Amino acid sequence: MTASSHQGLLLKIENVSKNYGPVKALRSISLDVPAGSRTAVVGPSGSGKTTLLRIIAGFERPDEGSIMLSGDYLARGASVVPAHKRGIGIVSQDGALFPHLSIAQNIAFGFERGAPDRDRRVLELLEMVELDPSMLSRRPHELSGGQQQRVALARALGRKPRLMLLDEPFSALDTGLRENMRKAVSRVLQAAGITAILVTHDQTEALSFADQVAVLREGRLIQAGSPQVLYLKPCDRETALFLGDAVLLPAIVRNGIADCALGRVAVDTTRQGKVEIMLRPEQIRVRTDRSTPGYAGHVVDVEFGGSVCTVAVALQGVALPPILIKTSSVALPSPGDQVQLDIAGKAHVFEGR
Repeated sequence: MTASSHQGLLLKIENVSKNYGPVKALRSISLDVPAGSRTAVVGPSGSGKTTLLRIIAGFERPDEGSIMLSGDYLARGASVVPAHKRGIGIVSQDGALFPHLSIAQNIAFGFERGAPDRDRRVLELLEMVELDPSMLSRRPHELSGGQQQRVALARALGRKPRLMLLDEPFSALDTGLRENMRKAVSRVLQAAGITAILVTHDQTEALSFADQVAVLREGRLIQAGSPQVLYLKPCDRETALFLGDAVLLPAIVRNGIADCALGRVAVDTTRQGKVEIMLRPEQIRVRTDRSTPGYAGHVVDVEFGGSVCTVAVALQGVALPPILIKTSSVALPSPGDQVQLDIAGKAHVFEGR
């Protein structure tokens, strides 16, 4: 099942479709995953994220299309490589550790039988996932959720996979621990040089973890690219709102400038005429100083959030809902205050609208 090798490409998904009866779970998905990269697959519930992961892992067979790993076909037509022969590691949401085995036995579970360097490898893997050797004799229930996930990662790494699949591995953890675990897993995978695909419903997690983000919706791949491109230049308003808060305004564009409810704003397009523009809330700065020009409005609500606060500003002379602006808690305005608004960078125009 070999095809010509793809330079710098580990995984190639081409026109993959999957139906469950009348339900079209995946519709002609094509995605390239470079070697050594981290790709995050995001989308709302029912978008096809888990189905795609299961097809890559070998737990499901695609109805159409092909999957290639390191130049070898894993699935093409009736020919499918079974899951246990794919060289792919998986870490799931619950870790799936064996409760009756010690941590050392859990980590070594995937080793070849009678491996002579078993103890040394277990210790190396434990060190790789930043756990203390004193934990080796414990059972999974004696570890915290974050520690259990690290053990699950060590067990998956023990099989020396070419590709690691992470199926919502942090979703059961507390917010602060999630961030620490995400960073730790990212460090471990990078140090081991292992390509990873993360499936998550958490947009922040996807944007901070991945080199490439792929957005699925209703079984279709809507957009794939770097986190920066998807966040700042989403292909449509649904993707824009899925990946974070957005200020969406009707506008008329002439010569790279949009006339809109915020006044005249530079845009990232050569298009002319009626469009819809998008600004991320952090692009808009609120000033209570009215001595310099800027667009005016008044504050209708302030939500204190510590380091990042949300200010709702009603624009003067415009019949639009108040716009929500992210700002620091320093010099925070109060409800009723008259404010000026400055725009940083360019507004994004959805192409093809």
